[in-house]
Amino acid sequence: MKTKIFIDGSEGTTGLRIHERFQNRDDIELLTISSELRKDINERKRLINASDITFTCLPDAAAIESVSLVENEHVRIIDPSTAHRTEDGWAYGFPELSAAHREAIRSSKRVAVPGCHATGFISLVYPLVAGGILPADYPVSSFSITGYSGAGKKVIADYESGDRPDEYDSPREYALSQQHKHLKEMKKIAGLSKLPLFSPIIADYYSGMVVSVPLYAELLKDSPTPQQLQEFFADFYAGEKLIRVMPYGAESESNGFLGGNVRAGWDGLEIYVTGNPERILLSARFDNLGKGASGAAIQCLNIMLGCEEEKGLNL
Repeated sequence: MKTKIFIDGSEGTTGLRIHERFQNRDDIELLTISSELRKDINERKRLINASDITFTCLPDAAAIESVSLVENEHVRIIDPSTAHRTEDGWAYGFPELSAAHREAIRSSKRVAVPGCHATGFISLVYPLVAGGILPADYPVSSFSITGYSGAGKKVIADYESGDRPDEYDSPREYALSQQHKHLKEMKKIAGLSKLPLFSPIIADYYSGMVVSVPLYAELLKDSPTPQQLQEFFADFYAGEKLIRVMPYGAESESNGFLGGNVRAGWDGLEIYVTGNPERILLSARFDNLGKGASGAAIQCLNIMLGCEEEKGLNL
């Protein structure tokens, strides 16, 4: 029997990407809503409760409203919004972090998909905190460069406008007040005792991102070398199909550069460990629309359905 899927918010960037990924799947029956009724609460409620699984690809307030419409106890929710990522009762949709995370996704009726910046940050910081290498009270900082596709329809339209301001031609730092919406999950899921300093940068390309975390080796347990940390990450993520820990020195293949758009259209995540014995740089490169959004949502769905995690993904 096919799984009945409803995408609440199917016309947004993430919703459209999820919809596209179902085109060649014979195990899914998509429940669709007519465009004139997509904001009609009664029609949305009907389709949510007729589904086996609903994706809430909506702004936070609307996603919370969608969950409140569930009356059928068998309906499961996958929420790519920010609304539920740190809420009790919600599984955090990053299965590679631990067996417990993967099992929570498999068995839960409520799964929150990680944020894109948070995905890169947590992929780097969680293993170190869990492994006792990075103290929970370390003053962590991070920077991230990303394409404009994750910023919503208005920003996408601004970047693709023929009469946009000249400043759009250059990378632009934002969230300058240190109040980025991903900070809460970055702190909680990674196991930190304080919010990290985070500087995201949006650039003039459509999708793909690199999230980096610089560290002082002397402040880590046993002052590991970059090579030792590369080996640690390779062991931590061994056997994972969606996370690739790159060999030490792999950045030389691109002349010491990590391009933000190189993994656009790919649903995995690459980890690089670079630097020197004193100062180490950890970097995660992936597609903000892939492992950072719709790809992660489909991976969670696959786990919930008990099929191959990579089904329908581009790897």
